[in-house]
This record gives sequence, structure tokens and C-alpha cells, in this order.
Amino acid sequence: MKRIGAHVSAAGGVENAPLNAQKIGAKAFALFTKNQRQWKAKPLTEKSINAFKENLQLVGIAPEYVLPHDSYLINLGHPEQEGLEKSRAAFLDEMQRCEQLGLSLLNFHPGSHLKKISEDQSLDLIAESINLALDQSCGVTAVIENTAGQGTNLGHRFEHLAHIIDKVEDKSRVGVCLDTCHTFTAGYDLRTIEACDKTFAEFEALVGFQYLRGMHLNDSKPDLGSRVDRHESLGLGKIGMECFNYLMNDPRFDEIPMVLETIDESLWPEEIEILYSLAP
Repeated sequence: MKRIGAHVSAAGGVENAPLNAQKIGAKAFALFTKNQRQWKAKPLTEKSINAFKENLQLVGIAPEYVLPHDSYLINLGHPEQEGLEKSRAAFLDEMQRCEQLGLSLLNFHPGSHLKKISEDQSLDLIAESINLALDQSCGVTAVIENTAGQGTNLGHRFEHLAHIIDKVEDKSRVGVCLDTCHTFTAGYDLRTIEACDKTFAEFEALVGFQYLRGMHLNDSKPDLGSRVDRHESLGLGKIGMECFNYLMNDPRFDEIPMVLETIDESLWPEEIEILYSLAP
């Protein structure tokens, strides 16, 4: 079955995120386990960790349908040693927080070359960063999110994702989260059934559905191939509803967290209902 939710607030403590997910009718959700715009945060308390696990049980959402997102500051492909080491330390902390919360996934943007090294060199650093984090953590899968390709961000081509995965030593603990807005603005069409067939056939050929561990469901303000990351509410952007109908009726997208990051959170309960109404 499909597991639809949204990126909900963890204000007041991570333990509030499952309750916020329940309020919108979610069967999956995303959250930040710390402030996403700061490098350091206080460790999670035993009280918060226990309350989070209890609330997950209370709302009936299994840990595998929770897709935490790491800090936006982290750049695992950073071309400079200081920035790279800082990012790697912060990423490991995020992995260990997921481990503490009993969660099995951590979603992250791969990184940027900042025009200081080649794309391939930066992609190699990202893979090396993942290997280092996996060696020092247990049970958490590193889930690479594809990007729109804005600026010097990597991960906007399926080839980038394949390059990173190829160099990750433990293939059982690496995966991909596809964001529909990012996919579209990176140049992969999703506006029709035929376009979706072509795009996901390319994903299967280059990456493989065995690595798909989550989805972000967003319409797009910018046009196809614009390489600009600006989300829109479902059906109100340049992608339209055909893509989301396709996803809801394709079993390849079953049993993974499918998370709304659309711009008007007051619409999330309605958007979740609409998505479920499209399913068979």
C-alpha cells in the first residue's frame, strides 16, 4: 500500500512529530531531528527518545515510514578539507540521532563542488563520506535525495546517483529519495503517463528501483529543466496531477515513505486525501 505524509514540525521536541503527522492523516512523515540551519545541537535526551518511540506506536506509524532529513548546511562533497570534515562530523551525528530514535533512514542532499573541483571528484568525496558514516553507525540507511541542480549542487542527474552508489561499499545501506519537483526541474519530464514511463525507465536502467527508499511529492513552480528548486502545491504547478495519479497506481512506489513538502501546509490533509483517492 501507499504511505503518504508530509514533512512535519518537531518544534518542542522530536516526540511531537508523530502527533503532528497524525493530525493531518499521515501514514508516513519526515522531520528534522535537530535545527536544520545550525551545525551543532544539544544531544537528544532519553526522555525525548522514549517519548518519540511511544508516540510512533501510539499513532501507528512504523519506523521504516519515517524519513528524517539532515541539516541543509552539510556538504559531503565539499572541496576544502575543513568544510568536508565539519560536514562529515555533522552527518555522522545525524546518523547517530536516527539510530537513537530507532529509525532506519536518513535523507540528505548529496553535496556541491563549489566550482573548485570536478563533478566526479566531488561525487567520489560524497561516496567516501557515506562510507565513513556507515562504518561508524548501525542500522541506518543513507538515502540520497536527487536535486534540482541549482548552482553547483550535484545529484540532479540519475548518473550522479549511480556514481555515488557504485562507490558505496555497503550497498544494503544506501538508497535514493526522488523528489518530483527536483526531478522535473532537473530535466526529467513527469507531465504525462508516457513521460513518467520514460523517466522511471531511465531511473531503473541507471540506478534501479531496488534503491528507491522514499519520495518527496511536490509540484513545481519553475518549468521543466529550469534547474531551480521551488515547490508548489499539488496540481497548481508545471507538473500537474497526472504524475501523482501515476505514482499512486504504480506498485513500484508501495511501502516507502512518500512525503509532501508542498508550500501550503494548511492543504496537507486535503492533499493526502486527494492522493489516497487516486489509489486503486
